[in-house]
Amino acid sequence: MIRKKPSARANSSSSSSTTTTAGEEEMEWEMRPGGMLVQKRTVQTDAPARNLRLRIAYGALRYEICVSSMATFGEVKKVLSGETGLQVDEQRVVYRGKERQNGEYLDACGVKDRSKVVLIQDPSSIERRFIQMRINAKIQNAHRAINTVALYLDQLADQVSAIEKSISNGVKVPEVQITTLIEMLMRQAIKLESITAEGDASAQKHLQGKRVQKCVETLDELKVSNARIKPVVVTTKWETFDHIPSSTTWEIFD
Repeated sequence: MIRKKPSARANSSSSSSTTTTAGEEEMEWEMRPGGMLVQKRTVQTDAPARNLRLRIAYGALRYEICVSSMATFGEVKKVLSGETGLQVDEQRVVYRGKERQNGEYLDACGVKDRSKVVLIQDPSSIERRFIQMRINAKIQNAHRAINTVALYLDQLADQVSAIEKSISNGVKVPEVQITTLIEMLMRQAIKLESITAEGDASAQKHLQGKRVQKCVETLDELKVSNARIKPVVVTTKWETFDHIPSSTTWEIFD
């Protein structure tokens, strides 16, 4: 249990003012089952909770939300999270010129229907969000670059399969075709190496690197097999004919 010590007040203050001030300064706290530290209610009441309409000022934006009078400011922040997109830990709520803690109750702080509450975004959360945006942008760029390499590797892999099929059928492939394909694969390996990736992108990068390695190893084996294939020599057999006699007898007519 946490208790704030009441500050000393001048004896000239009125009794009503002293009672109100003491109620605001001396607060007891208790832990809810969910782990939230809330203000402990010292007075139990059987009166039903009323719904309050709160006017929220967030910069130039204005919102109106409806919450229970017995709700905490932490619950108000949860409602505002859906309205503004700010997480609970990114919000600061000010009422009557004082920042309110998550565990303080609205009715205990004097919040009434149509009361105005000021919402401020925590400056440290702005910096954290900016850093997270930069991290997300890097991840997206890495995924985009790796996908581009993967699409090109699909085309190169098809060429490797075509060469493998030809050699398995005993058809010799020009060696320059194999060496050129190896060079193209190595260029893609260099591109992958230059990509900075983390998390899922790193796993995808590693997978594409394995594809390049497998294709190069396959081409090295095919290069050896291709060298063993004897080139097919196409010969043409010409048919010879007997020599036609050059002397010809002509018949003369009148």
